[in-house]
Amino acid sequence: MTAAQPGTRLIGELVDAGKAVVAAGLSPGSSGNISVRGDDGRIYITPGGSSLGALDPDRISVLSPEGDWLSGDKPSKEIGLHLGLYRKNPDHYAVVHVHSAQAVAASCVSPWSEASALPPLTPYFVMRAGQTPLVPYRAPGSADLGKLLLAIDYPFSSALLQNHGQVTSARTLAGAIDAAVEVEEASRIALLTAGQERRLLTDAEITELTGRYGSDWTLGNR
Repeated sequence: MTAAQPGTRLIGELVDAGKAVVAAGLSPGSSGNISVRGDDGRIYITPGGSSLGALDPDRISVLSPEGDWLSGDKPSKEIGLHLGLYRKNPDHYAVVHVHSAQAVAASCVSPWSEASALPPLTPYFVMRAGQTPLVPYRAPGSADLGKLLLAIDYPFSSALLQNHGQVTSARTLAGAIDAAVEVEEASRIALLTAGQERRLLTDAEITELTGRYGSDWTLGNR
């Protein structure tokens, strides 16, 4: 038995990731899109209008490293968003963009700070997602979204898109999904505690977590 070709393996991982995102309650209806990048730079992304829980491996869109459509169905209109985050984090190989309810709600209110729309209320948010800036509104599919991600001059791998949803990247699909789950949970907790006196993680606690887990947080941004 021969080993699966890299593209076949990555497409299989993408199909499994779609099911995981739906099972986690992050992707209502046919919303959201996921991509994974191969070692050769090719990008495999879910087609536009597809249900993430029922992806057809034969219809996954395949793109060049520059984002040119090579094969499969027409790619998601959010390819610019994915390309922007890959360029922001060149050592990452997966991007998850979803319209999960709590993250959408959090994206509709004022951000907690410039560097993070969500406050450091739990260690899991700091560990798995890190600071999560609010990206100004652009219509879904706008090429400006990727440019706005790249214009942010501090490190991050998760973001809220104003009045839209969330996007995360990581070295693996599992890591990007974990971050998306944590952004959703952090959004829920932030909304539940809004208007109350919060006990935030201290700078020392954040430094210990980011040092141990390699996540990003700009200290002093309160």
